[in-house]
Order: sequence, then C-alpha cells, then structure tokens
Amino acid sequence: MTDGLRHLPGYLDAPAQYGLAEAVAGLLRAAPPYHAAMPKSGQPMRVRMSNAGPLGWYTDRDGGYRYIATHPVTGQPWPAIPQTILDIWRSVSGYEAAPQCCLINLYDATAKMGLHQDRDEQVFDAPVVSISLGDTALFRIGGTSRKDATRSFRLASGDVLVLGGAARMAFHGIDRIYGGSSRLLPEGGRINLTLRRVTPP
Repeated sequence: MTDGLRHLPGYLDAPAQYGLAEAVAGLLRAAPPYHAAMPKSGQPMRVRMSNAGPLGWYTDRDGGYRYIATHPVTGQPWPAIPQTILDIWRSVSGYEAAPQCCLINLYDATAKMGLHQDRDEQVFDAPVVSISLGDTALFRIGGTSRKDATRSFRLASGDVLVLGGAARMAFHGIDRIYGGSSRLLPEGGRINLTLRRVTPP
C-alpha cells in the first residue's frame, strides 16, 4: 500500500450517489463539458471535463497545464462547489482549508487516462480527494517515478479515494472503464470528481 493512499469503498450510499449525480448535472448545465487539449501537440484529451470552484484545471496547446478562473468556452466563472462535495472533503481530507477546484472528468466506455502526477498546484501538503460516480474504473497507481512498479484496483460508484502523504505525488491513471457496471447515470459512463487545493491557505 502506498503511504498516504486511502481507498474508501462505498463511502456514498445509493441515495447519496443519486443526489450527488443530480448536483453534478446542475454544474454541467452551468459549465458545459469540453475537450481540453494536450500542450504542444494540441491533441484533444479523450476525457471530457468541466470544473466547479474558484479555479478550474485546464490545458491547451499554447498555455499548457494550469488553473483558470473562467470557463474556456463561455467565459463565465465556474459554478460554486456544492456543499455536499465540500462536506466530503472536510470528512476525509484532514486539511484545514477548503478545496479551490473540483475537476469534473467524464468518461465514456472507451475513455482512459494515462499515468500522470497532479503537480500543477502551489501546495502539496493538501491531499487530492477523488469521488467516483457511475461505471466502475480500473485505477492504477505507482510511485513518484514513472519507472516505479504499479498496482491496480477497481473504483466503483460511491467510492472515495484520498491521495495524501507520499501518495500525493504518485503517478496514477485510469486503464479502463467497465461499461454498463452501474445504472446511476442515465447515459452511462463514469464521472470522477477530483478536489484540490491550489494555493496556500
């Protein structure tokens, strides 16, 4: 087990999952999903995304990985992070300050996310908190080097994952989505909410 990694299976029961899915649907109406682009190549990422909170994570060909205060398409500020999501952060993060970004990743049955580190923030003592909704995903995590050995386990709807301590800078990714494994989302697929603190409190 990677130090600082906590997997909380079934943290959200079925009613809580449905309520959170409805809240996320409202966020996506206010901040429609988009395909960000990889730096330099400009290739679109396979996972659609949006954000909530004072800051949103974004990437494009010219600006690279960064946080921005407004939606890249609409130009509007990101919607506020719902209280139910903030309550999860307070319960599991052990961190004194609130998250500034709730990145919303939307996976269809074919989407993946390669191994990466969350390192675009100014502070690394705050954990990254991940909430899974919808179809089960195969999650993979290694160490702080790409060459480190990795291990994999499944993240199901309602699971919460905390990457703190040494795990905060671990390489991690999503290898596959198990399509049809959940009936939570009307259109299927998986929603992942990733909570991050970006600047020092």
